[in-house]
Amino acid sequence: MASFDGRYAFIADWYDTNAALTRKYQLFYYPKDSTVEMFDIKNKRVFLKRSKCEELRLHDLHIGAVVNIHSRQLTIKDYADISTSNRLKSKNEKTFAMVKPDAINEVGTIIDIIYQNGFSICNMKSAVLSRQEAEEFYEEHVGKPFFNNLISFITSGPVLAMELMAENSVTLWRSLLGPTDSRDARTNKPSTIRARFGFDNTKNACHGSDSDRSANREIDFFFKANAERRTTARVSNSTLCIIKPHSVKEGVAGKILKNIQDNGFYLNALEMFHLEIINAEEFFEVYKGVVHEYNKMVDELCSGPCIAIEIFGEGDVHKTFRDFVGPSDPEIAKHLRPHTLRANFGVDKVRNAVHCTDLPDDAALEVEYFFHILKQ
Repeated sequence: MASFDGRYAFIADWYDTNAALTRKYQLFYYPKDSTVEMFDIKNKRVFLKRSKCEELRLHDLHIGAVVNIHSRQLTIKDYADISTSNRLKSKNEKTFAMVKPDAINEVGTIIDIIYQNGFSICNMKSAVLSRQEAEEFYEEHVGKPFFNNLISFITSGPVLAMELMAENSVTLWRSLLGPTDSRDARTNKPSTIRARFGFDNTKNACHGSDSDRSANREIDFFFKANAERRTTARVSNSTLCIIKPHSVKEGVAGKILKNIQDNGFYLNALEMFHLEIINAEEFFEVYKGVVHEYNKMVDELCSGPCIAIEIFGEGDVHKTFRDFVGPSDPEIAKHLRPHTLRANFGVDKVRNAVHCTDLPDDAALEVEYFFHILKQ
């Protein structure tokens, strides 16, 4: 089925839990009126008549994306025709970015720079690399004079790996990074990331792929299904924060992370998740029958990518962080606690910017759920 002006066509998979099999569809999106329709490829019939899906944007539709269509979670596997591929492929170019150990305390600011420059973050994961993993990642530098120092540095602390998407993303990200040597960057490109947050030629804040080929290899290294990297989560003396999908879509996740860091909290582990409805229901089960907004909370949590964060801090971090997040209703927060996260970034009781652990006894359980159980 050929695409015509104003319609985009994709191949999408949906895992049918009842039948325990993956179903394949053609998904058509009409940006003019935010409508979608679906065609069942195997059975050769219309599966979903053209209908409104106002929360879906063209920007959300790219290869590898996970989207929700009327409570069904679909994974975009490919473009369905040449027209769609030609119109979107260059706009949806991906690259790999990594925040190095020397700049991990500037993660919020760096992520905000990423969003402010038109990137989408498709994937995110903090990790600690072993020497063997680091040598594999930097294999093209084996034998170079700086190799041992580079490996020692990159394994000295946590890193944050990200899959970025934008038009000409490889070139754009490297331009934002600036010269490899941070000292050179401060002289010649003072507004770049390496000039602002790096120290020298090795401790230079961030890594960026130098080509499409490198980007594909490096993205697979961290995010391919079997690419398990050691988590930075401690699951003790910590609490959980989730940046909700609406905040991620609005591009304010970096600002939220910076706000958290500026107020003395340490981001011990970060990872982007695309929750299925069953996972969101399981996670929010304690609110079922207790909180009136339960169903809407579930819908929001699985409506797009969210970012889970293990928060570490001094003293009773659970209570301190919960106070910092503020009342669940942003309108109340604006009046009573105007400096809290929900007052500054929340919209309503459901889209209230972030989730935080409510009960102290649940903190370890919630961290464990995201950083260990969901991976199984």
